[in-house]
Amino acid sequence: MAIRAEICNELSDIEIVKKSLDDIDFFSCLYDRYEQKFLRYIKRITVVKQDEAEDILQEAFIKIWRNLNDFDQSLKLSSWLYRIVHNETISYWRKKKSFGKDRQVSLEDDHFESIPYESEEVDEELKEMFTHSVLELMPLKYKTVLVLKFLEGMSYDEISDVLKIPEGTVATRINRAKKSFIQMTKKENISLFE
Repeated sequence: MAIRAEICNELSDIEIVKKSLDDIDFFSCLYDRYEQKFLRYIKRITVVKQDEAEDILQEAFIKIWRNLNDFDQSLKLSSWLYRIVHNETISYWRKKKSFGKDRQVSLEDDHFESIPYESEEVDEELKEMFTHSVLELMPLKYKTVLVLKFLEGMSYDEISDVLKIPEGTVATRINRAKKSFIQMTKKENISLFE
């Protein structure tokens, strides 16, 4: 029996977990709630195609389902879910032994030349493309904290939970990553923040 979206929207994450343990149909509520966020996260920290991101997500949700009984319901569910998705993404790249080496991203790619520079909307899209290109050039540990903080909107505490590192390390990595990001944009003579 499929659970209607209205029912899912009325439930908190913890309520969905509790109901999922008794009725597998409620697990679809969890999937629907987080699917787009996690696909976006996977694609932001890796260089994968949509179908690869979907494969990673599917494997992550299988692990989530298998470990749902072990989830400590006094903790924040989203951090636990992100941790599983993050680990599955890293595991995928380790299996491929590439971590993005199979595709080099250059800030001078020709595809930027084809973008018209007329509207504010196009300017925002262009900034997003440049931001993504700069992120692709960064070491994974810096790219990950920037994506979690500024693109996923997580707090230092949540990032600490996802990456299983102390909050002080999160703060240090974010500061170093921001400096590196700014240096890279200056090096490429790009100003994203005008």
